[in-house]
Amino acid sequence: MGRPKTKAELLSAAGENYGKLNELIASLSEKELSTPFDFSGDPKKTEAHWKRDKNLRDLLVHLYEWQRLLLIWVDANLSGEARPFLPEPYNWKTYGDMNVELWKKHQSTSLEDAKEMLEKSHAEVIALAEKFSDEELFTKGVYKWVGGTTLGSYFISCTSSHYDWAMKKLKAHIKNCKE
Repeated sequence: MGRPKTKAELLSAAGENYGKLNELIASLSEKELSTPFDFSGDPKKTEAHWKRDKNLRDLLVHLYEWQRLLLIWVDANLSGEARPFLPEPYNWKTYGDMNVELWKKHQSTSLEDAKEMLEKSHAEVIALAEKFSDEELFTKGVYKWVGGTTLGSYFISCTSSHYDWAMKKLKAHIKNCKE
């Protein structure tokens, strides 16, 4: 399926990819769960996140925190509180620093808690998306606070696209554990 263009496609992609992510997690062996992520042997994996996340918990809390950003942002703006998606002092050039801070925040979070947190935030994001119409989600300019894109693009980024990213990272880790 291509990038969702309707509410139905957004909800379907989010649900399907969340399910696939959970299936992949359930298939992890004890070795894959206990071995720290290490992508240093792959010269193509240069983005900061390849070094940042060390385990499944780190991956899950990252997804959770970005979903919290979405939920807080939409709620604030719908309530009349003008708020950017990224909290101060971060912007789209410095969000990598924010990701590191989010990573630090959760170093004592358990894997079980991370799973529960993501399950709850996923359900909240889906419930929120269901409240919007196709037009509200996929027409530019409906909400000035969204900027030059659509509200739906933020939902996609924080669900199906982010789940794809997480699965790619987990599959790379699984491959490393087999080598």
